[in-house]
Amino acid sequence: MRIDETTIPGTYRLVPKKISDERGHFYEAAKHSALTGATGLAFTVRQVNNSVSRRGVLRGVHCGDVPGDASKLVSCVRGAILDVMVDLRVGSPTFGAHQATRLQAGDGIALYMPGSIGHAFLALEEGTCVNYLLSTEYVPGAMVDLDALDPALALPWNLHGDLDALDAPPVRSAKDAAAPTLAEVAASGRLPRYTPPSRS
Repeated sequence: MRIDETTIPGTYRLVPKKISDERGHFYEAAKHSALTGATGLAFTVRQVNNSVSRRGVLRGVHCGDVPGDASKLVSCVRGAILDVMVDLRVGSPTFGAHQATRLQAGDGIALYMPGSIGHAFLALEEGTCVNYLLSTEYVPGAMVDLDALDPALALPWNLHGDLDALDAPPVRSAKDAAAPTLAEVAASGRLPRYTPPSRS
């Protein structure tokens, strides 16, 4: 597989090499040695989550500031999403920058990110299923939520643009819809701090 660092330090895009024949195709979705070699971090799965969303559901922005090497590997195993990572780490050289990637079932592309990176996605098809491999178990109260539609974040949801555009406002949970703005979270002191990636 090919593993490339994105424009946000410490985040990576994994593109598998597919083996195809008359039955379909096969690919390695993740490999410990390859991921550790590319990131310098030993990724060990401690929790696996799946979310199933109808078209037009917008989840996030969520991030955490959990001690250690908390990270996650995200892929779309049914349907399609517009996935957005946003750098919310105070002191990061790319603070406020985002990386948008379309993920869809069958392409095998996955995104690897520290838990301190803000993450959100918009479901583009009915019944879209997103898979998360997490290196730490969920810790109640450790999650920081931000408004995904905050103009200060300027995330590229393209709600009224191309053929993936929605014909209605996105569907959000009450918690996500009530989430504070970037300025409000920054003022509260709850944004995670940037730690330069260490290479072993």
